[in-house]
Amino acid sequence: MVLEKSPFHAGELEAQRRAKVGDVASWAGSFIRDHMPDQHRDFFAALPFLVVAGGDGEGWPWVTIIEGPAGFASSPDPRRLSVAARLHPQDPLSGALSPGAGIGILGIELATRRRNRLNGVVRATDDGFVIEVRQSFGNCPQYIHERAWRRVETGRAAKSRISHRLDPDQQVRIAAADTLFIGSGHSTGGDRSSDGYDASHRGGSRGFVRVSDDGMLLRIPDYAGNKYFNTIGNLVRDPRVGLLFVDFATGGLLHIIGRARIDWAPKNSHDPNALRMIEVAVEKVIDRPAALALRWSEEGAELRPLKVIDKVAESDRITSFHLASPDDAALPPFEAGQHLPVERKVPGQPDRIRRTYSLSGSPHIGTYRISVKREDRGIASTFLHAGVEIGDTIEARPPAGDFILPGGQAPVVLVSAGVGVTPMLSMLHDAVTNHPGRWVWFIHGARDGRSHAFRTEVDALIGMHANIMRRIVYSAPRETDVPDVGFDATGRVTAKDLLALRAGAEAHYMLCGPARFLADIRTGLEAGGVPPGHIHFETFGPSG
Repeated sequence: MVLEKSPFHAGELEAQRRAKVGDVASWAGSFIRDHMPDQHRDFFAALPFLVVAGGDGEGWPWVTIIEGPAGFASSPDPRRLSVAARLHPQDPLSGALSPGAGIGILGIELATRRRNRLNGVVRATDDGFVIEVRQSFGNCPQYIHERAWRRVETGRAAKSRISHRLDPDQQVRIAAADTLFIGSGHSTGGDRSSDGYDASHRGGSRGFVRVSDDGMLLRIPDYAGNKYFNTIGNLVRDPRVGLLFVDFATGGLLHIIGRARIDWAPKNSHDPNALRMIEVAVEKVIDRPAALALRWSEEGAELRPLKVIDKVAESDRITSFHLASPDDAALPPFEAGQHLPVERKVPGQPDRIRRTYSLSGSPHIGTYRISVKREDRGIASTFLHAGVEIGDTIEARPPAGDFILPGGQAPVVLVSAGVGVTPMLSMLHDAVTNHPGRWVWFIHGARDGRSHAFRTEVDALIGMHANIMRRIVYSAPRETDVPDVGFDATGRVTAKDLLALRAGAEAHYMLCGPARFLADIRTGLEAGGVPPGHIHFETFGPSG
């Protein structure tokens, strides 16, 4: 069950209107639910920490981290998250999470860049508290910096330092940060699902947050995201905001509260990629050295150089980069549907640019292929298209991600729009190679023939197998596009089209594309009787 048609309060709707992102409420309800899907329940239960946002006695939002041993968070049912841990007495939210209090939770796995969010109401337990879920939704992995965690033995916690401005040492730490967590709140005075507190993540290059010389003002760039505007929407109605900077090497926590102002059209910004700027006037600072037993490092999976052995234009905006080991040894296989985390130094950028791109080739041929759409304002995609040639080197971490082709022989329907075709193409290769008898439908939507990537490759794969079928839909075909050759129908891919395939009760539907496309398809499939557990999706936004 999803929430009412609009899961957003008036502040969020106003922020969406000012940002000119369209009618988000018309499709976002498919992603914002009043319960946790099983995948989210398992995800929260596997985490060593949770990011928490809540309000103190005066209603100021604070953000903190609660940690515990393996399994300290668990989900007894889809509407509850149980937390068997307590906050330290020096924590600004200690004592604030009383029964009936609103709470926002961010679950984030830095090593894999996964994150999910929920908000709800606190209920007390003997060993911690339970959250009764009001809203639950996932987030894309943009701007998350990979880190591996470990635990250390801790002694008595150092005493907190409280002040009303950021001192020089704190300013230096913020200037070196690539991550912060932000908390905000909103209440209508009623009992709407959108009431309460929200915990969110912000990331960027080191120094993406700027601090004034007097330590009284922070400027936080706001980049392209999921278009929900939960944080900014809250701040439109209540400018009080909480920030948390984590010292990942020492476990220190720097809590800040202040009043926010949104600059909707920043000029002379320190960050040209910022669409908006959140300016925070500092009210109070709590510095807690070594507050956590957790430590994080950026070592994790090591970067390896990959040589560009081919560069192919697949459409008017998508270019593929074929990558191999510099010593020509075979690269390890990956799971069809996974992505490749890449890094590159881009001229004019203060830090290395990190992006993830779906692997679009066969998982078992010893080389990798990523296919990148050029974004109008994209730093990384523009540089890759214009500045990376055959013979150049790109650094990458091992393939990752859990959006993968389900095992077994159950029928599978691969559904994509635009550049969402890239993981589907890898899945198609895998199905042809490893599951030759499996029924597969390849469904793709493009604007026209110029934007239709991989047409020849897909047709070649499908043409050899009677159990694999395609349906290509163009939304605005040109006069030179030939029906029944380059495409099969005009319009857009719909859930009705997919249900008409009659793939069977056991079929799995793999969806990748823009958020609205996924929302419409997913809602229609569920309404048509497809079990939620058989609908798998991955959204994308501007990748930069």
